[in-house]
Amino acid sequence: MLTRYTQNGTLPILIAIALGMTLGLVYPDLAIEMKVLSDAFIKLVGLLMPFLLFVLVSTGVAGIKREPHHRHVVRRIIVYFQLMSCAALVVGMATGWVFNLEHSALPTPPLPAEGFLHELSLLSASSTLYHVFAQSLVLQVMCVAIVCGLLLGRGSRVGNRCLGWLEAGVQGLFYLLRIILKFAPLAAFGAMAFVVGKYGVSSVLPLLKFVVVIYLVSALFVGVVFAAVTRWVGVKLSSLIIYLKEELLLVTFTGSSVAALPGCVNKLEALGCDRQLVRLVLTTGYTFNLAGTNLYLTTAIMFLAHMAGVEMALPQLLAVLVICLITSLSSTSVAGSALFTLIATLNILQLVPLEGVGLLLGVERLMKCRSLTNVLGNCVACLAICAWQRSIDRTVLRRELAS
Repeated sequence: MLTRYTQNGTLPILIAIALGMTLGLVYPDLAIEMKVLSDAFIKLVGLLMPFLLFVLVSTGVAGIKREPHHRHVVRRIIVYFQLMSCAALVVGMATGWVFNLEHSALPTPPLPAEGFLHELSLLSASSTLYHVFAQSLVLQVMCVAIVCGLLLGRGSRVGNRCLGWLEAGVQGLFYLLRIILKFAPLAAFGAMAFVVGKYGVSSVLPLLKFVVVIYLVSALFVGVVFAAVTRWVGVKLSSLIIYLKEELLLVTFTGSSVAALPGCVNKLEALGCDRQLVRLVLTTGYTFNLAGTNLYLTTAIMFLAHMAGVEMALPQLLAVLVICLITSLSSTSVAGSALFTLIATLNILQLVPLEGVGLLLGVERLMKCRSLTNVLGNCVACLAICAWQRSIDRTVLRRELAS
């Protein structure tokens, strides 16, 4: 048992976490300096993300174009992702409303109705969508990758040769990521040391209710929505979570969702899912299917609205939902992206004072549930779409999960 945990990286990460917490309690000033370890790891993985998304999306689209029985898959992926995004945004908004997170109001009054209606104009929404695309490298890379995949999927001799090069690129990038992941315990050590040394326990008490609510709503969404989807597929959610425990643990203690991508791809292919569908769903899901980020987005807006004493009626709530659907396109699984998306959303809505976001900075590194929900949601989406396409070997699925 000990050997197995040592080989899959679980034990080194757990040891690193314990050492980081100890350093944060004993030498907090030194522990704060350890933040550079986790930041360097996240930035290094983030640098590889555009290249990894390009090769995976382009090869996935090319493979799907060559399979005639997959011609409806893109439409189904879009439908599934949008349904999950809307569900997460609505659940997050309802959670913030039900828990009624009331605090003392900030000294900034709400905007007049004229300014609010102006922000909802069609021209503003169009410019917002253009701004989101122009500022998001991931969206740009993904669009180029889709075009390349469509061209490579035509089956020409040059296309086959380029596709072979891209397949070799996939293996090379996965090999490089596996080398980087050997330093994951250092990243976990640095992240945990910084959180304990910088904030401690008492410093996050004013925002403890918000943190608890985010974790509760994430657990509720996973336990109800994801469980319902996996039940429709024919597997238990608990079995899938156990099967993906190494990847989820890696995400928890490094803060990098991208770091789990190679492991998730390999494990879902091992479950009997179609290879091209796995690559396409997982990679596009890292931008378009971020349930955890969407839950955080609307819950945080409701929290800050209560903090500022802003009352939001049904028109304002609908506006928040529509704008969040647009701005969430700029989100990625890179650490910190959700906070930037929240700032962009508040800039557009102008309902809540932007300086209130500073209140959330102290607990930003505690939002592990956000990344976990994103990664698990993409794996569930992969199983669901493969089952919808009838591109999954259920015998292999049951055997792998049972083992």
